[in-house]
Amino acid sequence: MTDNRYVFQPLQIPVIRLDLSRCTTLGELHHQLKTTFDFPEYYGENWSALWDCLDGLFEDEGEITIEVFGYTDMSEEMQQGCRTMLDIFKDAEKTMPNVHFTIF
Repeated sequence: MTDNRYVFQPLQIPVIRLDLSRCTTLGELHHQLKTTFDFPEYYGENWSALWDCLDGLFEDEGEITIEVFGYTDMSEEMQQGCRTMLDIFKDAEKTMPNVHFTIF
């Protein structure tokens, strides 16, 4: 029998990729959020609904990294419109310490 305590084990950290690079409206962005996170059909496509759906979504999961791509490529107007989304992501990290958001 082999002792596996000393065998290299790669980290098994799930990564979710949220690609916003093609979003030019808040409607498109909410659709991408809904698709990426597999939100229910009744997702209200607003910031309150985003928090309601994210809150506890990953509660029983291990470590999860959510990589957000395309935010920095958005127009300044879209970035301003999404500031609340970034605040929600920060709040999610505080309430769900196993979830980490990275913005690219």
